[in-house]
Amino acid sequence: MYLLDANVLITAKNQYYPIHRVPEFWEWLSFMGESGAIKMPLEIVEEITGGSDDLAEWLRDHGNNKALLLDEDVDAIHVQAVMDRYALDLNEAEIIEVGRDPFLIAYALVAPEDRVVVTVEASKPSCKRANRRIPDVCNDVGVQWCNSFQMMTALDFTTGWRTRSSA
Repeated sequence: MYLLDANVLITAKNQYYPIHRVPEFWEWLSFMGESGAIKMPLEIVEEITGGSDDLAEWLRDHGNNKALLLDEDVDAIHVQAVMDRYALDLNEAEIIEVGRDPFLIAYALVAPEDRVVVTVEASKPSCKRANRRIPDVCNDVGVQWCNSFQMMTALDFTTGWRTRSSA
């Protein structure tokens, strides 16, 4: 299962697959969510649905939301284990800066052999404390990660996906 970071959808909408121009991508995401191949934890969904743009509207749509929402509660022990990889003594400002990324990684910790965090962030091991990148924290806790294009290749996305899936 691929667990998407908010930046995957935000970057897709803003740079590669505008919702009104490449609706096949967004339909495919919803389809993959329904199949269980792609999910988003509530904490990450809320990052997007709290907005007021067309992406927020798309994800607030009942069908899309239901398809993509990971229906699980986070394990606080896993969240703490991830937070500890940023630093053991983060102050309140740093915790705010870290945001919801630890939740995403914590959900992957539930089944690290079967779950992959998807992010547009690139590894940068020199970043410290609250500035650490998702790939580096994933590496520290033994969680698989990839970028959007690697996920789309693995799941064989194409704008003609619907024709192939019905064959």
